[in-house]
Amino acid sequence: MNTPTVDELMLQIAAQYGSLSRQLKIIATYVEQHKTSLMVERISDIAEQCEVQPSAIVRFAKHFGFSGFSEMQAVFRDAFTAQTTPSRNYQQRIRSLIESKPTPVTSGALAREFIQVSRAGLDELLGGLDDAQFEAAVKLLLKAENIYVIGVRRSFPIANHIAYALQHTNKRVHLLTGAGGMFREEVRSIDKNDVLIAISFTPYGKETQACVRLAHHRQARTLIITDSQLSPLARHASVLLTVKESSAFAFRSLTNAMCLCQALFIALAYRMELDVTETEPIDGYDDGAD
Repeated sequence: MNTPTVDELMLQIAAQYGSLSRQLKIIATYVEQHKTSLMVERISDIAEQCEVQPSAIVRFAKHFGFSGFSEMQAVFRDAFTAQTTPSRNYQQRIRSLIESKPTPVTSGALAREFIQVSRAGLDELLGGLDDAQFEAAVKLLLKAENIYVIGVRRSFPIANHIAYALQHTNKRVHLLTGAGGMFREEVRSIDKNDVLIAISFTPYGKETQACVRLAHHRQARTLIITDSQLSPLARHASVLLTVKESSAFAFRSLTNAMCLCQALFIALAYRMELDVTETEPIDGYDDGAD
C-alpha cells in the first residue's frame, strides 16, 4: 500500500472510529492524543497506558493496513522529522513542486491548479455539512453573553476573521491573542453564560487546547472547529464542526474553514435579525395598552 501521512491516517481512524471494537477505540484515542510522542514509545508502554495487550496494538496497526506497529510508528517518526525544520520544509515543498513538473509552469497555471483543488474542497465541505450541528452552533452563539475566539498559527487568520465579523453584531466578542504569553489571563473571566470558539487543526495548538480545558473547567460552552472527531479538542465540545482542508503542492488551503466560519456568521446574523423583527411592535399598535 501507499504509506499515508499522519493526517491521512488520522482521517482514516476518524472515519472508522464508530465501527472499531472497544479496545481499538481506546488505542485510537491514545494515538490521537500522543501523535508527537508515539514515534519514541515502546509498544509495551502504549499497551500499559491503554490497559490492553501488546497484540491489540499490532491488531490496530494491521486494521489500518500496516504490517505491524513498527511500520505505523515510522509514519509518525517521518512526520516529526519533517516538522523539526519547518522553514526548510517550505523550501523542500517548493523544490518538490519544481521536480514534479517536467517543464517550468507559469504563475497563473500554479494559481489555477491551487484554485481548482480549493474548489473541490468546497464541494466536499458542502456534501459533508452536518446541518444539525451547524444549527446547534448558531443557537449556541445566539444565547452567549460573551463570545471568546481563539486560533493560533495557521488557524489565527480564521479566528481573526470570525471575531471581526462577530463585532458587527451586538455580541461582546473577545479575540484571544496571547500577547505577552497571557492566553490564560485573557480567558479566565469566561463563565457558564459564555461561549469559546476554538479553531485548531493537526497538530493542534497547545495554547488552544489549554484555553478549551479552562473554559470547560469554568462551565462555559465550547464551539470547536477542527478536522477530526478524534481531535483532542473534541472531548470538551458543546458543539463540534469538522472541516477538512484540501492540499495542493503539499500546502493546505484555508478555504474550507474560512467559508464555514463566514457561513456561521451569516446564519447567526440572520437569526438575530429575525428575533429583532419578531419582537418589534406592529406599527399603530400599542404593545403596552390595556
